[in-house]
Amino acid sequence: MKYTLLGKTGLRVSQIALGTGNFGTGWGHGANADDSTAIFNAYAEAGGNFIDTADVYQFGQSEEILGSLLQGRRENFVLATKFTNGAVPNADRLVTGNSRKALIASVEGSLKRLKTDRIDIYWAHHPDGVTPAEEIVRGFEDLARAGKILYAGLSNFPAWRLSRAVTLAELTHAVPIAAAQFEHSLVHRQPEADLFPASEALGLGIVTWSPLGGGMLTGKYRQGEKGRAEGMGGRVFQPENSEQRTNVLDAVLAIAGDLGVSADQVAIAWAGSHGAVPMIGPRSLTQLTSNLGAIGVELSSGQLDRLDSVSNLDPAAPARCPLPWTGESGSRKPVA
Repeated sequence: MKYTLLGKTGLRVSQIALGTGNFGTGWGHGANADDSTAIFNAYAEAGGNFIDTADVYQFGQSEEILGSLLQGRRENFVLATKFTNGAVPNADRLVTGNSRKALIASVEGSLKRLKTDRIDIYWAHHPDGVTPAEEIVRGFEDLARAGKILYAGLSNFPAWRLSRAVTLAELTHAVPIAAAQFEHSLVHRQPEADLFPASEALGLGIVTWSPLGGGMLTGKYRQGEKGRAEGMGGRVFQPENSEQRTNVLDAVLAIAGDLGVSADQVAIAWAGSHGAVPMIGPRSLTQLTSNLGAIGVELSSGQLDRLDSVSNLDPAAPARCPLPWTGESGSRKPVA
């Protein structure tokens, strides 16, 4: 496993992050404690050190499982979690959203479940549509001063909200917004028009989720598997519902065959070529082992061009900006 600096921080994180939305069975679809333990330990043995969770994942079970797994080795990992949605079904309106009250209640609950005294990266999970950026920024600053979080981040925020929050933090000398997290894959490339160039210009670390399009890019749904397409009510899933998406998957499968690797490894390797840390979310040890094989996959310029071409953005979308994989100034290179 290689490591890369997270944005302008001195934090060195592994080139692939482990998302733990499948740790637990509170949603009716996930991995039990034993399977979660096997996934976590194998990721750690492979050199992974970047763990991402959220209070809402499996209604708190993900954080609880991680809290037990981290005992005795907490300092070996960068631990990130999120707030906004609450840790129980139908959480009260006062403990959901991005208000200061919800922020404080959420961080205290996460700290207890994670059995730790601080969170390394604390994300606002998504905008709530009402809380001003000033309140979010000030809340992060208060938590940092109290020693409960080390870094702040914004997940699933549009580029304009992200830019405003980063600027406010700079102007008020609050704890900086260190990173941005958003969906990105061969079947969801819209962030390349705004979120990637905005994050790069602002010096943010970039973490991208669902590099497999909810599993679609593995090709397994062509074989009749259901997985996330039904297991989570179809949420966080990109269906093969267009000619372009069929062509994308065909290209992924063809390149995988040429290289003698699996389709998921090709898709993750492509996502990792954009200067981001792609986050995987395996539900089994078999899936994790396959996903981590992406570390050894080197896509040629011709293969990258082929995948870029077949998955190109809608011509009506904003013009795509140059991405950091070109090696131009500002790109994030792996470090030892």
